[in-house]
Amino acid sequence: MPVSDRKIRVAVVFGGRSSEHAISCITAGSVMAAIDPARYEVVPIGIARDGRWVLATGSQQFAIEGGRLPEVDKGRAIALPFDSRPGELGLTTADPGDVPATLGDVDVVLPLLHGVYGEDGTIQGLLELAGIRYVGAGVLASAVSMDKAFMKIVCEARGLRPAPYLVVKKRDWHADRQRILDEVEKLGWPVFIKPARAGSSIGVSKVQDVADLEAAVEAAQQHDPKVLIEAAVDGVEIECGVLEGMDGRPPDTSLPVQIRYSQDRDFYDFETKYLDDRLQFDIPPDLPESVIKEVQWQAAAAFEALECEGLARVDFFYTPDGRVVFNEINTMPGFTPASAFPKMWEASGIDYPALVDRLIQTALRRSTGLR
Repeated sequence: MPVSDRKIRVAVVFGGRSSEHAISCITAGSVMAAIDPARYEVVPIGIARDGRWVLATGSQQFAIEGGRLPEVDKGRAIALPFDSRPGELGLTTADPGDVPATLGDVDVVLPLLHGVYGEDGTIQGLLELAGIRYVGAGVLASAVSMDKAFMKIVCEARGLRPAPYLVVKKRDWHADRQRILDEVEKLGWPVFIKPARAGSSIGVSKVQDVADLEAAVEAAQQHDPKVLIEAAVDGVEIECGVLEGMDGRPPDTSLPVQIRYSQDRDFYDFETKYLDDRLQFDIPPDLPESVIKEVQWQAAAAFEALECEGLARVDFFYTPDGRVVFNEINTMPGFTPASAFPKMWEASGIDYPALVDRLIQTALRRSTGLR
């Protein structure tokens, strides 16, 4: 049946094998509640922590309840059609002992996966092989943006200036540790230690002196053998949303947000982002108009430097001496009720349902294959 004669089928994929599994589930719950049921038919596909793909059940609640984080833990198993013809994604249920049931083709995939094995170009590559349209950045932009070290190199080449940093690979940490410790001293204290390919501040530590450095590096290595050590920036945290421009126009940027959190929090960590009800968003931030314009310009520049598509959130620091310091880009920002990305766009005139609709329609209009 032609798409024009039926609802558009949207496969919402969430969960995944990364440490950001729960945040992906929360994002998916919020997005699925906002998708217009009159226009779209949602096929909810969860990826369990062990890598199983399942048709998620409607009885599961993908939200934080009583401090408990949600996860994909049940549903009918799904077989991935690696022999599909381009443009088809004929998903089939595959529970042992059951007669396989075809779920039918989907028109577009909304991959709400955060972190590795989803936001890093892996699922994007699978969908490219199948010739299926999907929301968000392509393989290269996803992979480079996920790796903070390469992401900074590309954005520096475009003229953006991050804080001083050092990349620490696991083999160098064991073979040449003293050199690394000497280089960290040159960055000054405190420093932030973070996995190079993770998000939601998972595995991130703020370290005040060398005594705690080794433990922090090894904690980050539990999430990624490649670690980033960054000089701390004295400044407020600013974020800006970006959407792919319509009809070939340059990307659109939202009003930025200034993140405010309790002074008893050492930095904007996982608990502060998702579990602390004292978190505040100032949209727009109380900053000079020239600074807001500079943040928006740099956000769009990062989006285009990495050849992103669909959407992104770009993070900065604004220092007391008036500098805008680039921090990082996120090609699949959170859409949880506590997330800044949809709040920025709502303040900019695009409410949550309209934002989701724009992302889907943008993905449907773009061609498959090389672009």
